[in-house]
Formats: sequence, structure tokens, C-alpha cells
Amino acid sequence: MAYMIKESSCTGCSACLSECPNKAISESNFEFAIDPEKCTECIGFFDAPQCVAACPIPKTCVINPNVPRYQAA
Repeated sequence: MAYMIKESSCTGCSACLSECPNKAISESNFEFAIDPEKCTECIGFFDAPQCVAACPIPKTCVINPNVPRYQAA
């Protein structure tokens, strides 16, 4: 599953933006979103998702239940 950013919790601080190794996070009008096509949950890069680690607000970057789990090649 890819991660997603809960808009209701996001403060727009952009801490996650530069941390994503896949450049899956984008910003538009101070709203941040994770592209599920690019998100690998940081598998193969880090032990934990970097958006989750960088976000100062707990439970803002969460698993997107509508996207299948990422499968490494």
C-alpha cells in the first residue's frame, strides 16, 4: 500500500517533501499529496517510510487502504 497525507492533519510545513526518495510527494497551493504510483513505502531505501519519520504531526502520513501493497521487483 502506498502512503497518503491526511489533509485534515497536514499543516503544510513541507518537512516530508524533500525526504521522499521517490519524489512521490507534491505540493499545490500548500496542499501536499503522495502519488501512489511513485510511492514504494521507502522499501529498498529505508527501514521506515520517510514521510512518516519527517512529519511533525503524528498519523498525518498514513497507509492508503485503496492502493495495493508495494511489491519490490
